[in-house]
Amino acid sequence: MEYIQITKENIDKEHICCAMSGKQSILKKAWMKEQLDEGLVFYRSIERGKCFIEYIPAEKAWVPIEADGYMYINCLWVSGRMKGHGYSNDLLNHCIQDAKAQGKEGLCILSSDKRKKEFLSDPKHLSHKGFFVADTTDTGINLMVYPFSEKYKLPKFKECAKHPKVSESGFVLYYTNQCPFTYYWVPRIEALAKEKSIDLKVIHVTDRETAQNVPSPVTTYALFKDGTFLTHAIQSDKKFLKLAGIKA
Repeated sequence: MEYIQITKENIDKEHICCAMSGKQSILKKAWMKEQLDEGLVFYRSIERGKCFIEYIPAEKAWVPIEADGYMYINCLWVSGRMKGHGYSNDLLNHCIQDAKAQGKEGLCILSSDKRKKEFLSDPKHLSHKGFFVADTTDTGINLMVYPFSEKYKLPKFKECAKHPKVSESGFVLYYTNQCPFTYYWVPRIEALAKEKSIDLKVIHVTDRETAQNVPSPVTTYALFKDGTFLTHAIQSDKKFLKLAGIKA
């Protein structure tokens, strides 16, 4: 498999694996263009399909963690016909070599505590590659780490991420443009909430400082109900109505 790195010079003409449609791609690319100056790397297969890795120096990551000196993996995604060919190894090895060349202490990434969860990397796969759990949260979402030496300081979650909660009643949703799927689904549940008189407050996070202090380990999408964290998984109309206790 051949790979290509997305840069400011080629981003407008190259596709983004997780955002195939026009407007989804525009928003994702606009977010990426700002992050490229911060050290973001988007490395994907030449072939069209979901086979890519996206990473950034942890100090610049849009997540509430303390991981100075580490490289943070936003997303490692190989799916469909791309699975089972060792492409995940290629992507991860590229990240490792790049991080070492930059003098980083290691890699870190979000995962789940047991079985793989939607929009998170598989903990079993990561463990097989040498990652281990550095910190945990009340949500079952963990921070896994792959240090490059025996002398290291473990990265950790900020307190706001370890024990997620909000003070507002009803539904509260935080989201960013980092994940292109929010472009379609967030407006749909906003409209649905208005139609069904469901109490929903939507907070669009548009800067890194705010993202690094969101009360959730995941900032691309974090849904709360009556102060309690519900899910990081992007909700469809039917799933949101089910959470609200309303039949579709």
